[in-house]
Amino acid sequence: MHANHKKYLPFEPIRLPDRRWPSNRITKPPIWCSVDLRDGNQALPEPMNLEEKLMLFDALVGFGFKQIEVGFPSASEVEFQVVRTLIEENRIPDDVTIQVLTPARDHLIERTFEALEGCERAIVHLYNNISPVFRELVFHTDKQGVLDMAVRGATKIRELADARPDGGKDLTIEYSPEMFSGSEMDFALSVCEQVLDALGATTERPVILNLPSTVQMSTPNDYADQIEYFIRQLPNRERAIISCHPHNDRGTGVADAELAMLAGAQRLEGTLFGNGERTGNLDLVIVALNLFTQGIDPGLDFSQLNDLKRVYERSTRMRIHERQPYSGELVFTAFSGSHQDAIKKALDHREQHHPEHWQVPYLPIDPADLGRMYEPIIRINSQSGKGGAAYVLHSQFGYNLPRTMHPEFGTIVQREADRLGQELSAEQLLRLFISSYCDVQVPYHLMRHDIVESGQNGQSIVKFTGLIGYRTREYTLRGEGNGPIDAFFSAMHEAHIDGFEFVSYHEHAIGKGSDAKAVAYIELRYNDKTFFGVGVESNVSIASIKGVLSAVNRALQMEE
Repeated sequence: MHANHKKYLPFEPIRLPDRRWPSNRITKPPIWCSVDLRDGNQALPEPMNLEEKLMLFDALVGFGFKQIEVGFPSASEVEFQVVRTLIEENRIPDDVTIQVLTPARDHLIERTFEALEGCERAIVHLYNNISPVFRELVFHTDKQGVLDMAVRGATKIRELADARPDGGKDLTIEYSPEMFSGSEMDFALSVCEQVLDALGATTERPVILNLPSTVQMSTPNDYADQIEYFIRQLPNRERAIISCHPHNDRGTGVADAELAMLAGAQRLEGTLFGNGERTGNLDLVIVALNLFTQGIDPGLDFSQLNDLKRVYERSTRMRIHERQPYSGELVFTAFSGSHQDAIKKALDHREQHHPEHWQVPYLPIDPADLGRMYEPIIRINSQSGKGGAAYVLHSQFGYNLPRTMHPEFGTIVQREADRLGQELSAEQLLRLFISSYCDVQVPYHLMRHDIVESGQNGQSIVKFTGLIGYRTREYTLRGEGNGPIDAFFSAMHEAHIDGFEFVSYHEHAIGKGSDAKAVAYIELRYNDKTFFGVGVESNVSIASIKGVLSAVNRALQMEE
């Protein structure tokens, strides 16, 4: 790059030579808190209205969230009314706790408590920025100034909580030293300790200490070091629930969260699909499903993920990227031929053996567990391999091509994808298969036929008679053999159709009941090359004969 990189200061990590988090393992889910209705909403080009917020709130409840930050009631009338509507219309389930955000300013804290009147259970989330860049460039104050701001806010909250009819018994207080990851750790500890004192935090009534990576500044291991250091140095650790709120400025929000959990974080704040300021918040869907793929029940239900996507996109008017982990349209799609072949073989193995555990190459999770279908997994373009097209024909239309036919049809598919310069849909693939194999009636086409089967001395004899067209001419054919194909081969000689050697035959039924048809796959050798033909008919004998003619026509067309 030609820009001056020297103007950026490298992040200064803390010293933690005896860090323990790298040896830890995540064995249970965190406490989840969705901040979609507040942090996610404030980042939208068009913030949600009351109806949209209520719709998303109901969806979050339905998918299992027990803590939901519903707004910033002192910020605007809409934010205030969202909280009041949830309370007055009794829309908050008994097992769900709403959370509201307030800056450390007295009049804004008072307005926040007004919004909570009549709410039996809530989390009041207090915050102020403690980082040096804010102290110096925004607040024009020193450490004592931001410390006093935090303690005054905490004291005000305790005063108002004590004045509630229940004495604040059902209120949980949360404090966020904003820009925690960009602050001096010992100063952050001092601020949080004095806030805990001001709030009267105890082991029985702990305070949530939310330690945000408000703007990512370092690699995730540095954030984990900060969390572990903070937890190890915090006096009376048991009177705090350690929460994290990672953003995604460096694209590592999920890594920050998972490493923070290794370091001891008990709670995560984030949003659906990572919506939020700048590059977004932590994507809670990814973290939850990452746990799921490790055999850990996340406590959130994403078994109908597409339903949640629809509500999210409708309420936020945001679009989920096609490559978003787990939820993107293309994340369970393989274009690469080698990937397609591996997926197909593994799925075939599952269908035959029903193993207990999920092990499918390139698919870390079973799409069915998210309410998604197998059909879109393999899609076809010019990069697709020999097995991909066969998989789509089988999974979506019931055609079970012999494995030896896959390379031949794969070449036809790649040629068509190159010609079009785009992906082939399943319907396009089916049309290409039919036109390439089933509708090949040049130079020969069957006009009439009659098959008679009889037996002599325990042996079956099949006689074939028919009329075959060759361009503008017609030939009457007669032949007999030990089966329909053998009889037809014998009859072909009368039309001077010679030089073909039978190689293989496969057939299966397609469809059900009266609509069922037979599909016959015929492989012939001609001039030291093999060619496949396909016949589809209600009668399996006629399907076989049509398959032979298809292979003959394809061989002759290739020769020409």
